[in-house]
Amino acid sequence: MPPLLHRQGWLEVITGPMFSGKSEELIRRVRRALIAKQRVFVFKPRLDDRYHPSHVVSHDGKRVEAIPVESAREMEVYLDPLPQVVAVDEVQFLDRGFVGLAERWAQAGVRVIVAGLDLDFRGEPFGLMPELLARAEFVEKLSAICARCGAPATRTQRLVDGKPARYTDPVILVGAEERYEPRCRACHQVAY
Repeated sequence: MPPLLHRQGWLEVITGPMFSGKSEELIRRVRRALIAKQRVFVFKPRLDDRYHPSHVVSHDGKRVEAIPVESAREMEVYLDPLPQVVAVDEVQFLDRGFVGLAERWAQAGVRVIVAGLDLDFRGEPFGLMPELLARAEFVEKLSAICARCGAPATRTQRLVDGKPARYTDPVILVGAEERYEPRCRACHQVAY
């Protein structure tokens, strides 16, 4: 966890596969900021409506209210004046314009906390995550438990009718336990 600095902004990235606790950790950090009486804005992509349309919800049911957005540009409307903390869940679903916004906010003294998948179901870098990871002052990569062998899971396995998804399937398909499970490198599969 970064030290408290006098109005110095930074970017924190929480990443890992599905079911590793990314949203739970983001919620924990947001709650701590709220306890400290900081002004906090939480956002989530509108397309992620798995558990609730206007809350970030962890797989274990923890939640915090969030503003659903279609694009990074929509966020700017809410941030005048700038808060002390901006948090974004499932950031991999946002457009690349978010990278510039996050950089500007951090430069202006905002603590920017984002959570998202670093790899897609194919095991390849997901959307804008590589750039956010490269620019972040603080990165926490979480792992889950492989659903097959119990090893540390760093991949997200997409299943279609109980079988690995095809490489040519669309990258974005919102879902939870019904479509995805955590897997280690050895157990992760993609159909070609």
